Amino acid sequence: MTHPDIIVVGAGNAAFCAALAAREAGASVLMLERAPEAENGGNSRFTAGAFRFAYGGVDDIRALCPDLSEEQAAITDFGDYPEARFYDDMFRLTRYRTDADLCERLVTESRGTMRWLHGKGIRFMPIYGRQAFRTADGRFRFWGGLTLEAWGGGPGLVDGHTEIARAAGIDLRYGARALGLVHDGHRVEGVRLKHDGRIETVPAGAVVLAAGGFQANPEWRTRYLGPGWELAKVRGSRFNTGDGIRMALEAGAASCGNWSGGHAVAWDYNAPEFGDLAVGDGFQKHSYPWGVMVNAAGRRFVDEGADFRNYTYARYGRVILEQPDGFAWQVFDARVAHLLRDEYRIRQVTKAKADTLEALAGRLEGVDRDGFLAEMAAYNEAVDTDTPFDATVKDGRGTRGLAVNKTNWANPIAEPPFEAYRVGCGLTFTFGGLRIDPASAQVLDSDLAPIPGLYAAGELVGGLFWFNYPGGTGLTSGAVFGRLAGRSAAAAAAG
Repeated sequence: MTHPDIIVVGAGNAAFCAALAAREAGASVLMLERAPEAENGGNSRFTAGAFRFAYGGVDDIRALCPDLSEEQAAITDFGDYPEARFYDDMFRLTRYRTDADLCERLVTESRGTMRWLHGKGIRFMPIYGRQAFRTADGRFRFWGGLTLEAWGGGPGLVDGHTEIARAAGIDLRYGARALGLVHDGHRVEGVRLKHDGRIETVPAGAVVLAAGGFQANPEWRTRYLGPGWELAKVRGSRFNTGDGIRMALEAGAASCGNWSGGHAVAWDYNAPEFGDLAVGDGFQKHSYPWGVMVNAAGRRFVDEGADFRNYTYARYGRVILEQPDGFAWQVFDARVAHLLRDEYRIRQVTKAKADTLEALAGRLEGVDRDGFLAEMAAYNEAVDTDTPFDATVKDGRGTRGLAVNKTNWANPIAEPPFEAYRVGCGLTFTFGGLRIDPASAQVLDSDLAPIPGLYAAGELVGGLFWFNYPGGTGLTSGAVFGRLAGRSAAAAAAG
């Protein structure tokens, strides 16, 4: 395709949604994927495929999951997740910094966008394995506002998008790195790219940037997130180095958002520098609410039970990186071992196990033995054992009198065998990026005027997330603003 109506830079969830929306509007579309086909899909391929969206109850779930049987529905409490709660989670977790107009677009269009994706052929299923626990009456109860994931997780989502895009006649080039925008000082009119060793320029009626954040760029991480961030591991694609952001800034785009922030989680300490597609998101370690985390001094440093995991995991990676030598050990005893997620059972795991806390202390590499034993003794003594433990709600079973109390799900670390997992910081994506018009996803310049012909979606949009992130919102954001960017770009190109 030598002169497409629309060029989409990227080929993850946001990019595919932009391409499909533009094609739906009648535009011809060329997608440029920097990665080779074997590593396609950007960060989306490395996710678990969860989407956060507003819904009213089981009927909304069944509309998206026609394969859900009557028997499954009968034993499941899906609850609801109204728009008001979605708003509350976004504002509470971002310390009321989220851009109100972007947030409104995200929340109010989340359910409709999920139905649009379903109508395109993306399949969804309830997240029984990670987001639901059995209650005393044997029913599954979902918690934390996160209920559905794409079939096959992130890889299944990307493969589904790819199949749908090809069937729609979208041209997809792998190994095609966008180098810069064709910009005449007023309007964006195409992309300069490198493909098969050659530099070429492809004109277009409009361009959508959906090439991810800058998390895989250690120089930018250290410049914007701060010293020490070059030590973090990258959870996903090695190709998300900020190219889309750089190209837009060079064309006069305005930067926006929390440039010193990012989505960072507890990640296996010995994981590779970048994500491993063979392991996917298995290096994450998200069962910390059921145990404790200690640093090199053997001390707890965070409230592991402050909230549901969905609302704390994306900020605890930063806290771990800030500890001495940038690591922690997550410690559990036998009474909660059955609650640990599947990622704790992969072969590539940094683990210690012992029948006594004294023996375990000697196996926690880098940890002060006496400090750890003193901390465990103080913690065990402080647990409120009179309040019942309940994994399906914030149960209020905490500790009293500690420098760092645990608010919920506190159990003494007392029943052998004991297990511990060493974690560092895994960076998912960065929060800083480009300023867009919430009504059209058009990129704004440094004077806050629209740049004709330029649109953006996904991780490289700034202003939505600050400090923290409600789990599953990234894919939803990519879909909502990708769809919007594609429609707007197609209309601009046609005009």
